Amino acid sequence: MVTLLYNAYVVTGERCSGGAVLINGDRIGGVYFTGDMTEPGTQEERQAREQVEEWKGKADECIDLSGKMIMAGGIDAHVHFREPGMTHKADMESESRAALLGGVTSFIDMPNTVPATTSMELLEDKARLAEGRAYANYGFNLGATNSNLSELQDAAANGKWKFGGIKVFMGSSTGNMLVDSDDTLNGIFNIHGKPVLVHCEDEATIKENLGKATAKYGDDIPFSMHPEIRSRQACIRSSAKALELAIRHHTALHLLHVSTAEEMKMAAASKIHNPEITAETSANYLWFSDKDYDRLGSRVKCNPAIKSEADREALREGLKNGTIDTIGSDHAPHAEEEKQKCYRQAPSGMPSIQQSLPVLLTVASEEDIPLERIASAFSEKPAEVFRIQNRGKLKEGFFADIVVIDMEKEQTVTKDSLLYKCGWSPYEGYTLKGSVETVFVNGRKTVDGRKVTGAPAGERLIFG
Repeated sequence: MVTLLYNAYVVTGERCSGGAVLINGDRIGGVYFTGDMTEPGTQEERQAREQVEEWKGKADECIDLSGKMIMAGGIDAHVHFREPGMTHKADMESESRAALLGGVTSFIDMPNTVPATTSMELLEDKARLAEGRAYANYGFNLGATNSNLSELQDAAANGKWKFGGIKVFMGSSTGNMLVDSDDTLNGIFNIHGKPVLVHCEDEATIKENLGKATAKYGDDIPFSMHPEIRSRQACIRSSAKALELAIRHHTALHLLHVSTAEEMKMAAASKIHNPEITAETSANYLWFSDKDYDRLGSRVKCNPAIKSEADREALREGLKNGTIDTIGSDHAPHAEEEKQKCYRQAPSGMPSIQQSLPVLLTVASEEDIPLERIASAFSEKPAEVFRIQNRGKLKEGFFADIVVIDMEKEQTVTKDSLLYKCGWSPYEGYTLKGSVETVFVNGRKTVDGRKVTGAPAGERLIFG
């Protein structure tokens, strides 16, 4: 099956232009930059126009996109799909369907499930759960503990293609995977050939802050205290340690869900000494601020905590100037009744993947961030960091994971529009720019007119 998508606005990490994309089976058959059709065009653009006209006569299907935008499908390397062990919250099938409407065509799941994915045997068990059920392409990160260093070393040496990266919790979060042994940390940071993904919060600082809050408020700690308990100091101290280890050991460090302006500056400075250091943030930190705790409460309780408006503005600027390398949703759903508990009992995390690309496009519009930066952070750079083979770019020969967006449409997030198994979102009531109209996964149309159609088309990711 050959499909031509034409009369579109094609966006890559390098350029934005009028153009067309050819899908040939499960691969991209060609990318044609035709430019502004009202202008004579360059020689390259005129040649591209001729090729598009030629394919109009040969393709099995020709779709006039009437100026809609084409991007490579997003690669979200930071999701918690809760399977196995917590499927009352979410599962591979439900959350990967939601991912498609957020422009995400590939995901890499985090290891803090039940049981935790801390061995290659358990990782293969998880891969079997996704096979035939995932609507997006799937991969998995391997989890670190204080006692599985030899397992991680063996996996990095002998099973590189099977997993994305090594996830290290330097601060406790959902699950019991805190790594606080200096010997283990040094061993992990000395592993090469795979990215080391680090959740950075200093546990001692958090415990001290929680003790003070409990002494003051008892069982009635307000949610607005969350960024004081899981404080910026906790993030900065832990990130400084991770960055120092990465510089010392020449580690391919991926600093996860950066939430403060200071961490972003530290990451930028550290890249001078180790260019393999990269930084991720999520749409949540680009959208919300500490002003939202009074209204949304537990719905915006996540780890690390959402910080100040100044941090949000700094992170937006970091996305614009390239200091922020990738966007990971940190999609972490919980049942609504769980989130309605008091501060100490309400779990941290929020469902967000269905809003990923619309939030980014809205932020880009507000901050005049070039669309090339969105294409890079959302799709191309994650593929580079995780060495994912033949995905993440609009490029001939790559898998046809493609998203078509109507930038003229706005959508208000409503409860009945959500595909999350948990059935809620902190974004309810917000109006976002850009509507994901059509999605192709491995050349198969899986979203048509904002509706998920057909059977799951996701395939296992292959890592270099």
